[in-house]
Amino acid sequence: EVQLVESGGGLVQSGGSLRLSCAASGFGFDDNVIGWFRQAPGKERESVSCISPSDGRTFYTPTVKGRFTISSDKALHTVYLQMNSLKPEDTAVYSCAARLNSGSYYYVNSYEYNYWGQGTQVTVSS
Repeated sequence: EVQLVESGGGLVQSGGSLRLSCAASGFGFDDNVIGWFRQAPGKERESVSCISPSDGRTFYTPTVKGRFTISSDKALHTVYLQMNSLKPEDTAVYSCAARLNSGSYYYVNSYEYNYWGQGTQVTVSS
């Protein structure tokens, strides 16, 4: 059974940092892509970042590039999202997702992913 479990969300002041984790089970990291998405109240879900753990290729949406870093630990089967210089507009529910049998590393649409975690709340106060 494929499972994705996020952790690490919380409340932080503007300018602070958080590290989100996405623990994956039930599938291998080879040929797969793990993505982070977020959804703020009243807004559509948007892509934040994604990574191909097998070769390390990454993508960042422009609004987080330079502040967020995605990484993976293949031994732990976990993907991380290090978020620095957080802003109030980063407040959202963050979810990780897996696309299996990927032919690329660049997947930014939620419909391109097969499995989703339950999400973790990130709140940035001003």
